[in-house]
Amino acid sequence: MSAASARELPAPTVLMQMLSGKWVSRAISVAAEFGIADLLREGERSTADLAAAANVHEPSLYRLLRALASVGVFAETSPRHFQLTPVAECLRSDVPGSLRAMARFVAAPISWDAWRELSHSVRTGETAMRRLGIENAFDYLQAHPAESAIFNDAMTEFSRQSAPAIADAYDFSGIRTLVDIAGGHGLLLTTILDRYPQLHGVLFDLPHVLESARDALGASPAAERCEMAAGDFFQAVPQGADAYMMKHIIHDWDEERCGMILRNCRRAMTSDSRLLVLEMVIPTGNDPFFGKLLDLEMLAIAGGRERSADEFRSLFAAAGFELTRIVPTAAPISIVEGRPIG
Repeated sequence: MSAASARELPAPTVLMQMLSGKWVSRAISVAAEFGIADLLREGERSTADLAAAANVHEPSLYRLLRALASVGVFAETSPRHFQLTPVAECLRSDVPGSLRAMARFVAAPISWDAWRELSHSVRTGETAMRRLGIENAFDYLQAHPAESAIFNDAMTEFSRQSAPAIADAYDFSGIRTLVDIAGGHGLLLTTILDRYPQLHGVLFDLPHVLESARDALGASPAAERCEMAAGDFFQAVPQGADAYMMKHIIHDWDEERCGMILRNCRRAMTSDSRLLVLEMVIPTGNDPFFGKLLDLEMLAIAGGRERSADEFRSLFAAAGFELTRIVPTAAPISIVEGRPIG
């Protein structure tokens, strides 16, 4: 809803629409779980056909799709027959702008349960995970492979949305070796390598993550210019590269652990190396910004945070970096560039 349309509605109506966001989000997640958008890729189908294909209860599926059609996700074309809308197309698993895994992740136990305990995080400053008896969200994911697979796919989808914008916004031409720290399946790194044929890439992540990244990395035309290096960024990162890139890594951690990661980067760098932290930079004021809500996800799940420009500047300085510039992109993510001090 736009700010203008919101002002035209009574305040209780606006608030009620916001409160019902939980219902919409969960309904979308259920449709994604059952792959309804994939079943509609060839055109409209009856809920009887869809229910049989998805092995679900037809009357309940109809109620789900009717509700989602009322908010623009799917469209009922005739009684109990539905088709895709442009929004529903994003729930297909086989389209470039797919958000199916993201839709599934927001309803995964690690996310859904954490938001249930958000009041604990606001009251104490602790993660909701700790309230649920989970000390570290990433250790939890490693112990739950099914949820971890959904999370990794969701993060790859998120990278697919932002990777071209990052490659467009920043000039990587002066860089010979680029290390992508905790780069997941390597989508961002290979996107940049495809644009810059002089670049050599290093995908650095935990061993089990790299194992799942092999097929995705091998499918890239730039695979021959990209090597994989296993390790833990809390211990050390590869030495001597021209640039070190981290996308949505710093926001996962508190100041102490962010400092550990950044200092390990500083130790690995030459005096001419660059640090590229790819994060949402929180603006001042009351305007809508996705990062302000993502910040609550970080509070509840990871114990990290989204940061303002001043907060990044302080974080960099404490780890031995000067923040040299912040480069905005067409996505809601910026490239926060740093250089070693001294």
